[in-house]
Amino acid sequence: MLTDENVTDALADVLVPGIQRNLVDMNLLQGVALAGNNLNISVASTALDENAQNWIREKCTGVIKDLDSSLQTKITFIDKRPTEINRVRNVIAVMSGKGGVGKSLVSALIAMLLRSRGFNVGILDADITGPSIPRMFGIATRPRGSESGILPVPSAAGIEIISINLFLPEEEDAVIWRGPLIGRAITQFWEDVLWGNLDFLVVDLPPGTADAPLTALQVLPVNGIIVVFTPQDLTTMIVKKAVRMAGQMDKKVLGVVENMSYLYVPELKKNMEVFGKSRGAEMAKAAGAPLLARIPLDPELVALCDEGHIERYSSDVLKSLGEELIKVLPGSA
Repeated sequence: MLTDENVTDALADVLVPGIQRNLVDMNLLQGVALAGNNLNISVASTALDENAQNWIREKCTGVIKDLDSSLQTKITFIDKRPTEINRVRNVIAVMSGKGGVGKSLVSALIAMLLRSRGFNVGILDADITGPSIPRMFGIATRPRGSESGILPVPSAAGIEIISINLFLPEEEDAVIWRGPLIGRAITQFWEDVLWGNLDFLVVDLPPGTADAPLTALQVLPVNGIIVVFTPQDLTTMIVKKAVRMAGQMDKKVLGVVENMSYLYVPELKKNMEVFGKSRGAEMAKAAGAPLLARIPLDPELVALCDEGHIERYSSDVLKSLGEELIKVLPGSA
């Protein structure tokens, strides 16, 4: 005998246009009611324009017909905001005390590692004035949506991304905004984007400890921070500022990552510490959190980022970072 659960399982085959996930994963399926030969299906219209709604209605009708051709199916779209739909289990912020240390790179690598383990993962690029996430993933597609919400843009591997650069006419266009506007944009990326059911949302925070990162940490339910730094002498002071900000915001530092830690010279079979001696252990102690990785200057990684193919990157260091992440991230084991 056909049940509501059977219908729900069947509707999991219906993908949301523009996203590589289905109605159930995106939490758009709001109700299934089967009474005799009558079947009523409720779908949230969140971020779906008229064409997308028509496409979903057609696909749902086809799926149900294949399931039981005798059913009289009615599909109703109901209005809901993204905040009523989204179920994000973990929000992980990647933070740095200053710019230029590779915070966005680390954000991208963390998202890749989590996605490779089968998690539903998104990246919220909160670095409004210096967005680089779309370029690394080779994404130039403008986000789809409607008056009720915005759909993130999926990467090749299915990481869902939202960034201000995806809304600009040209990626080189400067975002010359004051603090309140930047804060509003970050808030909208959280409240107006349809993330659906998400295991992890990685937030690429703006550098520093001023208005923008403050807004992100206040508005988003961040349950863990990863601090990124480089080996220069100035690092100690900068990292401590970031860690103290996290503490004052009552956010837990899960770990630290040293980027540009060294350059491996294959001819010499030696690591060259280009920017000075590693401060990984020292920074881990200052943060009261483990050192998750020392990421080297890797020409291959640089090239893949420039080409928009970061998801093709693989290395022993990346594998090690993944193993350490699983130890500290909530809900990843």
